[in-house]
Amino acid sequence: MTATTTLLVIAKEPRPGRVKTRLTPPFTPAEAAALAEASLADTLRAVAATPARRRVLVLAGEPGPWLPPGFDVVPQCAGGLDERLADAFAGCAGPALLIGMDTPQVTPDLLDVDFAGCDAYFGPAEDGGFWALGLSRPEPALLRGVPMSSPVTGAVQHERLLAAGLRVRELPPLRDVDTAADARAVAELAPHGRFAARLAACTAAGEQRAACTAAGEQRAACTPAGEQRAAR
Repeated sequence: MTATTTLLVIAKEPRPGRVKTRLTPPFTPAEAAALAEASLADTLRAVAATPARRRVLVLAGEPGPWLPPGFDVVPQCAGGLDERLADAFAGCAGPALLIGMDTPQVTPDLLDVDFAGCDAYFGPAEDGGFWALGLSRPEPALLRGVPMSSPVTGAVQHERLLAAGLRVRELPPLRDVDTAADARAVAELAPHGRFAARLAACTAAGEQRAACTAAGEQRAACTPAGEQRAAR
């Protein structure tokens, strides 16, 4: 990557009940938010280690202690995700690469792109979306109207790039963290990151809750009905 490239990370503030709701259950809303924070922290760490002219966090919410130095923070605009992605590119001058907060396994090597000889980079996600989009010359109109959070999101966005006559380079497909199964698979790919450590802690807490619930049910089953009524 040349030092003229801007790296964009679009993210939500990791607050319980506002992020990673598909992780509940098996995790609690607080645990889902903790996992989102760890995923975001790992992502920002990778971005911080990648050469760039500018690093920008496009944030819905407020920054927290998880934000490392060296990032400009700009608010997300109103509207759908396509509008918010388009607006993120609109604030850039020159080449820019945008990623989300859902791929904590991302590495500086994956983000080290060179726009020489191409106009765009496209990183497909395994769920049919995309985890990365790079444009040598930001054109917000390329994103507006693309259906988001759909199995065809990636295909539609990729076709938009080709239809515009852009020379597109493919990045490796990555798995987003949306479900508990995704979380486990991604943690195995990056076992030494904050996300993997947080997942292990949340899984252990969940197992302890399950054990306590099972023990309570067993005690209730062994208590004579008369004693249960007396207890109530």
